[in-house]
Amino acid sequence: MIHRLPPGPAVLLIILILLTFLLNQTIQQPRIREDNGLNNNPDYIIENLSGVEVVHDKAIRHIFSADVMTHFPEGDITYLEPVDFLIIQPDKPVTRINADRAELTAGKNDIYLKGDVVISREEEADKITMSTQFLHLIPDADIAKTDQPVTIARMNTIVNAVGMELNNRTGRIELKSRVKARDDKKPGSADRPSNKK
Repeated sequence: MIHRLPPGPAVLLIILILLTFLLNQTIQQPRIREDNGLNNNPDYIIENLSGVEVVHDKAIRHIFSADVMTHFPEGDITYLEPVDFLIIQPDKPVTRINADRAELTAGKNDIYLKGDVVISREEEADKITMSTQFLHLIPDADIAKTDQPVTIARMNTIVNAVGMELNNRTGRIELKSRVKARDDKKPGSADRPSNKK
């Protein structure tokens, strides 16, 4: 004689076995999401950030500040907005660099500045200001360069060029192309003697 289970308990037993199997699969192998949209979101944001780096053997100080720092795990990229760098070295004028945005990538020592980028060497007797829309900083080599239009102002002289490389160790500025210079004399200043005949 064949004994049959009543249909109600058999259905409940099958459902219980399926739920146990699904729960076991979920715990042992978490599903990886197909879309990577989560990685495009920042993993942390810091506001009102400032920091100091001191190179003791050279008595150099690098000071920076930013209103917002945002880090993205994809590509390990950090953005600082707006950013202000201050470089203080013995026997050299203070150098200040401001930009709307800075981009730093982990593993590389390069800093990419974007937006209204202004570099100023703050020496009263010989102040120099440079402005551009993009600047690539290489801190280890003390080099700043751009392939974008740049304007350099020193006393009454204004120089415009496309592309520039500044070596902060040597103080040398190399202008790449389309260099134009003009001397903006203030009204009432004496004209310089001319060598024209």
